[in-house]
Amino acid sequence: MAVPIACTRFSDNYDLKEELGKGAFSVVRRCVQKSSGLEFAAKIINTKKLSARDFQKLEREARICRKLQHANIVRLHDSIQEENFHYLVFDLVTGGELFEDIVAREFYSEADASHCIQQILESVNHCHQNGVVHRDLKPENLLLASKAKGAAVKLADFGLAIEVSGEQQAWFGFAGTPGYLSPEVLKKEPYGKPVDIWACGVILYILLVGYPPFWDEDQHRLYAQIKAGAYDYPSPEWDTVTPEAKNLINQMLTVNPGKRITAADALKHPWICQRERVASVVHRQETVDCLKKFNARRKLKGAILTTMLATRNFSSKCRSIIVKKGDGSQVKESTDSSTTLEDDDIKARRQEIIKMTEQLIEAINTGDFEAYTKICDPHLTAFEPEAMGNLVEGMDFHKFYFDNVLGKNCKAVNTTILNPHVHLLGEDAACIAYVRLTQYMDKHGQAHTHQSEESRVWHKRDSKWQNVHFHRSGGNGGAAFGFSSHK
Repeated sequence: MAVPIACTRFSDNYDLKEELGKGAFSVVRRCVQKSSGLEFAAKIINTKKLSARDFQKLEREARICRKLQHANIVRLHDSIQEENFHYLVFDLVTGGELFEDIVAREFYSEADASHCIQQILESVNHCHQNGVVHRDLKPENLLLASKAKGAAVKLADFGLAIEVSGEQQAWFGFAGTPGYLSPEVLKKEPYGKPVDIWACGVILYILLVGYPPFWDEDQHRLYAQIKAGAYDYPSPEWDTVTPEAKNLINQMLTVNPGKRITAADALKHPWICQRERVASVVHRQETVDCLKKFNARRKLKGAILTTMLATRNFSSKCRSIIVKKGDGSQVKESTDSSTTLEDDDIKARRQEIIKMTEQLIEAINTGDFEAYTKICDPHLTAFEPEAMGNLVEGMDFHKFYFDNVLGKNCKAVNTTILNPHVHLLGEDAACIAYVRLTQYMDKHGQAHTHQSEESRVWHKRDSKWQNVHFHRSGGNGGAAFGFSSHK
């Protein structure tokens, strides 16, 4: 990745000021450029904690932000890489969230909603013209440049943004925020720019009545609504909304992405470009009241600093988002409908854990203690029948069986893992539970089958998976690793 200033340190050019927000791997602080006295927001990422995949995402985010130069997009001014930290220097946006500003206004009409969505569409259109799909359009990422009346709406947080070629449609992974996800993403179909327009439709619906078109506490039911495009315009709140506004929403919330309106065409819609003639200018107090409740619910379930469930190698972890002022509230729950999700391929990550488990069992089957120790943590803890109900720690207990049982009392061994179930426990941990069926021939040529139930906890250190704990039931005497020692 090309860095704008190759041989410089952040502190040479900027003075750091107070903290604005914080996340698991980054902090956002106000900073002042020494040469000009201008204020910016510095997103400081602790790169010591990042995986190779996280580095790729960071580079992608910086590359995308450098491409985008628009009045309605939070602009990246500088990107400085140092030994343990990466600094991204953005516009300092001080107006807070658009949705919070709306409820503080004395007057808010349909025409105001039209002006808001126009600015959002302008930013999205610029992204799409530059081959960028944002993938995480939602209220938390719509900020105001300042607290001045009429301040520009700015689109922020390109942490999930991707680059596409033309109208390319492909499976780029499961990413976004539950209430704003498009049907094609939920159906795991190829997708592209239209996912941003769907999210704009959801946002416009909220801007007009103060509540979302799709809502259910149960995420599965929420997803079913979205996939079916099951929304309506209930009375009385929608009775005062013009038909043209509903028409634009309908074109944005079209289930078939191929028939969904584009950002460029949406900007040409009469409700946008002829708002003075078309959009109502009546104050919408009920919308403001509903929006207050909607905002309160978002704040209750999370924070202005939202989190992203995303990970290297397809797991999930929390990562902060940029340039949103923290107010002391806590990180979001992972199940919140405002929380951003990214899951490139959960199946692949689970397969990785199953594969590691199979390698470990193969080391046992072949009596290869050296291979076994490479896969296990030196302080491996275990509950197993041979330990007589005690928790054993370390490798000595296991070494006894490698030295005296494995490979000496069996001619052939075959192990089958049945019904493996993997729980992903964040970036660097996972647990697998399974039934282990072991077939073996004893030294007399007799065939035997042994079954045990096992669970193993895996932890990744220095990019290497290690088994740190296991629990096994169903063993016979002398069956420390899942098969008997028949003499």
